[in-house]
Amino acid sequence: MNSPIITSILDTDAYKLHMQQAVWHFYPHTKVKLEFYCRNEENLQPYITRIRQEIAQLALLSLTADELDYLTTLEVFKADYLIYLTQYRFNPKEVNISIKNNKLNITIEGYWHQVILWEIPLLAIISEIRNQFLYPDKGLSAAEIQLEHKIKLLTDKKLTDFKLIEFGTRRRFSKSLQEYVLHALATKLPQHLVGTSNYCLAKKYNLPPIGTQAHEWFQGHQALSNKLENSQKMALNNWLKEYPDKLGIALTDCITMDAFLHDFNLELAQAYTGLRQDSGDPFIWGEKAINHYHKLDIDPRVKMLVFSDGLDITKAIDIFTYFEGRAQTCFGIGTNLTCDLPGVEAMNIVIKLTQCNSQSVAKISDSPGKIICRDKAYLSRLKHAFEVA
Repeated sequence: MNSPIITSILDTDAYKLHMQQAVWHFYPHTKVKLEFYCRNEENLQPYITRIRQEIAQLALLSLTADELDYLTTLEVFKADYLIYLTQYRFNPKEVNISIKNNKLNITIEGYWHQVILWEIPLLAIISEIRNQFLYPDKGLSAAEIQLEHKIKLLTDKKLTDFKLIEFGTRRRFSKSLQEYVLHALATKLPQHLVGTSNYCLAKKYNLPPIGTQAHEWFQGHQALSNKLENSQKMALNNWLKEYPDKLGIALTDCITMDAFLHDFNLELAQAYTGLRQDSGDPFIWGEKAINHYHKLDIDPRVKMLVFSDGLDITKAIDIFTYFEGRAQTCFGIGTNLTCDLPGVEAMNIVIKLTQCNSQSVAKISDSPGKIICRDKAYLSRLKHAFEVA
């Protein structure tokens, strides 16, 4: 038996815990279904036995006393939720893994607050097992040259206000490589690194854990709202009820940026500290965000625009330079930090919500390749409700 890849419940993205708390408070009886997608059609059948072993190992995890003490200091989590989290256990019965049409098929079903934590560790497990199999000779030293080049690029540019978040847990080459990269960034670029999305590493290196909500928060509300066209506003308002004075970055592209801005009225724009982009053209997206703030008579320079769609350092610098002085910017970079090694092709895998309370839900996105929906009739209905072409 191999040593388990995931050894802590906190080895996950921050927004999963933030959403879990909100889901547990608002929707304790809501059930959902999530599905695994491999966008590049890679053959993952050889890894199914190892993946099952790792899933079984996750059931042994629980929040430690030290981890509980750490979470208590952050002033993000409420006492009742932390009690719930100490009792939380992964339940492998919620995960169905098989081979279907010669492809790895994974579905996760159960209460939303319970199954919400499966996504990140499961993706990290699949990515690391596959990388061990395909690239057994690659290690930390293989990533050093690329990483040093990125660090030098930022150092030479002398971009005083450039802000970087490490976002690389889900598709990392390995857990050890992610930690290696984060330690190097924290040591050599402390003026630029503002945090990490990984709670375990944030705790270890005394960095801010960063993350708000994901697409599933908005998708779930599609089934939970009385009117489909009100679902996005409902999701935004409920988030503010759970976090009235923190975690104020809103994800914009579950249905498209235009549909989001239609719902993002003055009250919401004032309440949220900024927006996050995760699909489409970042320059067009940023222009739309800034123009929207201007229309609402809000100075965009007091708002934060977070870019997080497939970025590398060079692209992030280009975006920073373009918007410098017009709005605050921050850049969440994941795969191109934690799985950038010579000769290694990073995975393109996701786990997305497809049903909520037995009803179809969808992610439309601003990039056609990121559309997620099993139900074409529902997708048409959603597009009609939000006037998406």
